Amino acid sequence: MQQYLLDSLHELQAHLAQSYQLYQVIDNDGDTSWQHVVQAPYGELVSKLPQSSAKGFFFTEQETLYVFDGQYFRETIPQPEPFVLFGVQSCDLMAIHYQDIFFEEDPYYQARRQQALLVGIDCVQPCQQGFCYLVNAGPGVRDTTADLILHPLENSQWLLIVVSERGNAALHGLTLTPASSDDKKQRWDNLSQCEHQFGDHSYILEGIDKLNRDLPSDAFWQQVAVQCIACSGCTTLCPTCSCYGTQTKVMVPAAAINSPETGTEGGEPNGVKSSTVRFWDSCLYEGFQREASFHNPSEQAGDRVKRFWYHKFSHDFVPEFGRYGCIGCGRCEQTCPGVIGVHSVMKRIVKDA
Repeated sequence: MQQYLLDSLHELQAHLAQSYQLYQVIDNDGDTSWQHVVQAPYGELVSKLPQSSAKGFFFTEQETLYVFDGQYFRETIPQPEPFVLFGVQSCDLMAIHYQDIFFEEDPYYQARRQQALLVGIDCVQPCQQGFCYLVNAGPGVRDTTADLILHPLENSQWLLIVVSERGNAALHGLTLTPASSDDKKQRWDNLSQCEHQFGDHSYILEGIDKLNRDLPSDAFWQQVAVQCIACSGCTTLCPTCSCYGTQTKVMVPAAAINSPETGTEGGEPNGVKSSTVRFWDSCLYEGFQREASFHNPSEQAGDRVKRFWYHKFSHDFVPEFGRYGCIGCGRCEQTCPGVIGVHSVMKRIVKDA
């Protein structure tokens, strides 16, 4: 593992921008979001967690999977240009790692993922509603989740850590100064100090334990579900949620519609083309699990809410993913209008279950 000292990030940003489309989190009057930075100035890194994670860069909100031209089906695998996500925080990097496992054999996800360079940034202060330290997702970036890691040091300097071959290759041609042992030690001291600044989240551990012992009753989940309006805010913003649906769209050429000779044999105009589209779905929607027979195993809202939290914290999924499905970012708590985000639900489980 190679480690270097940077006096400024701008030289690194400019170097990477020569080979990659550069994206980083930009703060627009308190609204933080990922944006494509086309040219200098590249701006400073934002320590505030963006409302939306980097999930959409790989598992897109809507995409065409294949098209049918009336005779053949054709896949539409994306072919993105190489891009860099500059300054991804530790929890969101762990979520990408989680999604990498889920979508390991998905060619659409992997086509984008293989073109990405991930530059992570350590957190030196706890974020609002965050508890990453409790679920092994931060505040320091894990070596297995990034290509390069940045850590802020004193005097506006940065520690640059190379943790993958891809990261090392990306730095080719850039003159760098090796970091000292004091620089490296400062990183661990800062991360330790940050972890001790988090509040008391022991109720989350207690809630996880009760959830895995199936102590919350069906009546409890029904009471919680009364506050869920199925807006899908939590599942949309959750970096590890991966529920999706598919839909077939029929496309009729304008010439076929306007032509008086257009036939309608079989109920469809001649020359019809169709596409199959994948889109983000939510397990909290009433129809998500409804079967073709109209049987619905999660017809009751309480069943859907229980299923959501079970997928986030059940021990059953740890062997497959190596961790819980929650990375402790707290976005669900921030966005839920019904006040049933992770903190609220876990406190209720501890108190009432």
